[in-house]
Amino acid sequence: MNILILGAGQVGSSVAESLASEANDITLIDSNAVLLADLGERLDIQTVVGHASHPDILKKAGIADADMLLAVTNSDETNIVACQIAHTLFHTPTKIARVRSQEYLKYKELFNKNDLPIDVLISPEQLIAEHIQRLIEYPGALQVLDFAAGRARLVGVKAYHDGPLVGHEIAELRKHMPGIDSRVAAIFRGGRGIVPDGRERIEVDDEVFFIAARKDIRAVMSELRKLDKPVKRIMLAGGGNIGKRLAQSLENSYQVKILERNAERANQLSCELNKTIVLLGDTADEDLLLNENIDQMDVFCALTNDDEANILSSMLVKRLGTRKVMSIINRHAYVDLMESEGTIDVAISPQQITLSGLLAHVRRGDVVAVHSLRRGAAEAIEAIAHGDSANSKVVGKTVEQIKLPQGTTIGAIIRGEQVIMAHHDIVVENEDHLILFLLDKSKFHEVEKLFQVAVSFF
Repeated sequence: MNILILGAGQVGSSVAESLASEANDITLIDSNAVLLADLGERLDIQTVVGHASHPDILKKAGIADADMLLAVTNSDETNIVACQIAHTLFHTPTKIARVRSQEYLKYKELFNKNDLPIDVLISPEQLIAEHIQRLIEYPGALQVLDFAAGRARLVGVKAYHDGPLVGHEIAELRKHMPGIDSRVAAIFRGGRGIVPDGRERIEVDDEVFFIAARKDIRAVMSELRKLDKPVKRIMLAGGGNIGKRLAQSLENSYQVKILERNAERANQLSCELNKTIVLLGDTADEDLLLNENIDQMDVFCALTNDDEANILSSMLVKRLGTRKVMSIINRHAYVDLMESEGTIDVAISPQQITLSGLLAHVRRGDVVAVHSLRRGAAEAIEAIAHGDSANSKVVGKTVEQIKLPQGTTIGAIIRGEQVIMAHHDIVVENEDHLILFLLDKSKFHEVEKLFQVAVSFF
């Protein structure tokens, strides 16, 4: 696929790196020549220096032949104008824009083929806020991913010694919970991915990814670790777009405090948030944290744009007694270091979350959702099966008959409103949604071929 990416910031560069490794033709536009030169040396991509929404620059970058435009600069206006120009002058088939401002997003009727022709709106801040909200909903989870509009969820949990299933074979899960169906999709042990069968034993410190219906998530988690107490008190460090949106979504269900160091922004937040307590101050101010009973907080979320500030404040509140600490961290090296040291309970990667939001629209085939996992090395996808037994490689076959690439598992099948665990004898039907886990994301194209339907079907 020929893809034109506008903006070489954190989002644009991470998307370019991921897509370039999948045999796509990538061209990246940015006004920063030094940044583009560095990316051009590291990645197999073309680069063009210039303003991302200028027609001549877009033409120079080859937009006339582009299958897709990804406008992910830091300017909403640049992204919107670029999509308009791509539509009007170059008839670009698919246009995706990063739009951050709620002032635009609350008027969804603006974005249509006749007015502002953007096919897909991506709001990284909203995606990150939703990601954190799911982690708060399931205390103890490392990752919670939605499929089939939330009817099924893939959850990552670290196995602890006090979990009833730890030390036992996976097959015993059904015996422990006879009325609940779930499936272990993958296990990561010492950083190495394992495709589990029923005889695989779960060990202490394993990172276990399982799929279950939404209503059964807590019951399955309780087999792998002692459940954490429900969250009541939350402190958010940083009142930017992410902090504000997260506070808005949490304040009716939890006791929320938000700490903001900028007086003007703090005043604005106090006017716009209804139940959240807004504090003016620095997250590194130990006296302020103690006065606000940081040791009684269930969750602390460091949400500023500064990795170092997030890490230092997380270390401080952890030492002061906060039960669970989450932090936004952009640099992969920092993520590995902080999680391995146990300083931060959950490190949140904005690039990975944004990439997941984009991938479903970039992938070929009938792919409904894509989630990037394990720093982008693994993926979980939701794909739709079409056809019949004569012209499809999956329809009409049992799960064990489907020839999956190595390191790939089918976790669940969504059939209408039903969530069916993908046991070996389940037969796939036309229009089923299959949830697959890929330990190696490079196998995606092999999976994609499985879902292609012979021409005779049409």
